[in-house]
Amino acid sequence: MSIQPALVNELLKPEAYPHLPHKIELAQTQMSFIFLAGDLVYKIKKPVNLGYLDYTTLEKRQFFCNQELVLNQRLSPDVYLEVTPITQSEGTYRVGGQGEIVEYAVKMRRLPSERMLDRLLLEDMVSPEMIQRVAEKLVSFHAAAVTSPEISAFGSLEAISVNTDENFSQTAKYIGNSITESQYNRIKTYSDNFMKSNQSLFQQRITEGKIRDCHGDLHAAHVCLSNGIYIYDCIEFNDRFRYGDVASEVAFLAMDLDRYRVADLSQTFVDAYVDYSQDKGINLLLNFYKCYRAYVRGKVESFKLDDPYISEKDEALAAARRYFELAESYM
Repeated sequence: MSIQPALVNELLKPEAYPHLPHKIELAQTQMSFIFLAGDLVYKIKKPVNLGYLDYTTLEKRQFFCNQELVLNQRLSPDVYLEVTPITQSEGTYRVGGQGEIVEYAVKMRRLPSERMLDRLLLEDMVSPEMIQRVAEKLVSFHAAAVTSPEISAFGSLEAISVNTDENFSQTAKYIGNSITESQYNRIKTYSDNFMKSNQSLFQQRITEGKIRDCHGDLHAAHVCLSNGIYIYDCIEFNDRFRYGDVASEVAFLAMDLDRYRVADLSQTFVDAYVDYSQDKGINLLLNFYKCYRAYVRGKVESFKLDDPYISEKDEALAAARRYFELAESYM
């Protein structure tokens, strides 16, 4: 039986933390509980198995906490600090401390929420120059990112089809709710036909070394512009969602900028990335990967409809429908 609900309640108390923060705020995703504790953030993984990730044992959660730390230090080394044990002694839970280790948390430096790209976009505070700086950082990251024959295999049509087929199988249950039957069928047909018609293009991307160990979840909420550019919260739980064409990563953020109805900034971002990297092949794949990424986000929002810990069902449903509409618009 999971101890997590009791643990979550205890970690909302300042005395559970060695630095005694004045206030604790709780945020959560389908996969994690996130405790905002003053200048620090502690992220604990939920004991869930969602098919594409498995956090069901303490050992697995410890492993993926360590993965999250190492992988995110690539782009935000001074934000991701360490993996911290959560202990229990005489019925009391503590971050660190003495006693039995019952959980693990990724300890991070808290970034200013008002400088997150999604917040700045809503306040019309994002300039073309800021977006160009994000593109420049991403080009440098991709140039240094690991690649290998094993990683390059994830750019093959077979590997991409695994991901797209999974998307459609996992969202079939939401037809008539977050996605219409017409949208589902049209997007699936478009995706299948594009891959069949462009086999040589996908092979060319492999030959050119464009398949890399990327970030994997590059949308506006994961970019902070504050005394530098921080890109955080990459995918650690499944390598195949992180291994992929750099074009897919570019398309992800470009799609999210489209979602915020700033198509000019979206195009600025793509143009800047292509200019800095001289990777002109991105434009041939951009709409396909935008469609794919929008669909993935629609799927993730739909999953929240089944999460007993998440109460904001109406918001999740509206977000999912918007993403699926966006995916359809790229066909």
